Amino acid sequence: MSVLFTPYDIGNVRVQNRFVCSACEDGAATDDGLITDPILKRMRLVAEGETGLIISTHMSVHPEGRTRRKQLGIYGDGMIPGLRRLSETVHEHGAKMVFQLGHAGAQGPAGVGASGPNEMSEDAIADVIKAFAASAVRAAEARADGVQVHAAHGYLVSEFLSPFFNKRTDAWGGSEENCFRLLKEIIAEIKGVLPRQMALMAKLNGCDFTPVEGITPPLAGKYASRLAALGVDAVEVSCGTSSASPFNMLRGEVPVKELLPLFPEEKRSAAEKSLLSMADKFKLSEGYNFEASKLIRSVSGGMTVFPVGGWRNFRTMEHAVENGDTEFISICRPLIREPFLVKNFREKKAHAASCTSCNRCIAALGNGMPVKCYASGF
Repeated sequence: MSVLFTPYDIGNVRVQNRFVCSACEDGAATDDGLITDPILKRMRLVAEGETGLIISTHMSVHPEGRTRRKQLGIYGDGMIPGLRRLSETVHEHGAKMVFQLGHAGAQGPAGVGASGPNEMSEDAIADVIKAFAASAVRAAEARADGVQVHAAHGYLVSEFLSPFFNKRTDAWGGSEENCFRLLKEIIAEIKGVLPRQMALMAKLNGCDFTPVEGITPPLAGKYASRLAALGVDAVEVSCGTSSASPFNMLRGEVPVKELLPLFPEEKRSAAEKSLLSMADKFKLSEGYNFEASKLIRSVSGGMTVFPVGGWRNFRTMEHAVENGDTEFISICRPLIREPFLVKNFREKKAHAASCTSCNRCIAALGNGMPVKCYASGF
C-alpha cells in the first residue's frame, strides 16, 4: 500500500491518509454568512471521495473581517447549528474537519488593516484576538476536529507578519518579534479555550512575492519555529497575496476574459493589456511551495509542516512523503474539479489530477459566483 494511504496524527487527531483538502473560499454562504446546502454538498463529496482531512472554506471570525458578502462566518453563536451540520456531514464519511479562522484585514470591504489610512487601533486589535478565541470555542461546539488560523495570503494576520504590509512603529510592528505578536497572542488565546482533543494549525506564506520584500522562506521558518514553541500542531505553507500577487498564489492560466468584468468599463482596455502581459508568467509547476516548505520544516523542531500548491501527479506526491520531506499533501483546485480524486488514486483509476489550472473557479468569486469548476468558461 502506498504511504499516501497510511494514517498520521496531527496533535491528537488521527487522519486516515495523507491527503488534505486545502481551504478555498467558496462564495456560497448566505448574505449573512450562514451555511448553505451547496457548501455541505461540496464538502460531503470531498469526504466521500476519501480525502483524509478537510479544511473548511475561509470563515470570518468578525463581522468587520469578512472578505465579501457571501463568505461563511463563525462570529455568532447562531452560526453554530449550521457549522455543526458541516462537521457531521464530513464525519459521516470518515474524514476529519478543521475550520479555517480568518480576518480579511485591509483586503476586506471594511479596509481596516495593520497599517495605512485605516490602521487598526489597540482596542480593535484586542477585539480581533478575542474574536479568534471565541470562534475557536464555536468550532469546538460545532464538533470540528481542529482549527487553522489563516495567517497567509495578505489577510489581517499575514499583514502583521509581513514587512511589506506592516509599517507600524508601535509594539505591533518593526521587529520580527513585534510583527509576530498578533499571531502569538491569537494562538495563546485559542490554546486557552481549545479542547485538548482538537488540533491547532496555522497557514503561513512561505513567500509573499510582493513588489518589495515581505515574508521570505527564511522569515517564514523563524515564524514557524515560534509557532512550534507555542505548541501549534501543524503549519500549511502557501504563498502570494490576494491584493499584490494573486497569480503567484494561483499558478496556471490568467483567465483574462473572466477577470475583465471586475474592472470599470473605462479601464478594461488597459486592464486587458496588463492581464495579457501576465498570461505566460505564472505557469504551474508541480508542488510549487514544496521547497519553501522543506526549508521551513527543517527549522520547525519536528512540527508537522506541509505544502499546498500545484500537486497534480500521484507519483510525485508519493515520492515527497516517502522521502520524509512532508507528512501531508494539500490540494485545492483539483478537488474542486474532482472531489473523488483521492479515491480514484487509491483505486488506481487515476494517476494525475485532471485540473487544468485555468483559475476560472477562483475568478468566479470576484464575479459574485460560487466556486466550482468552470473549465469551459462562464
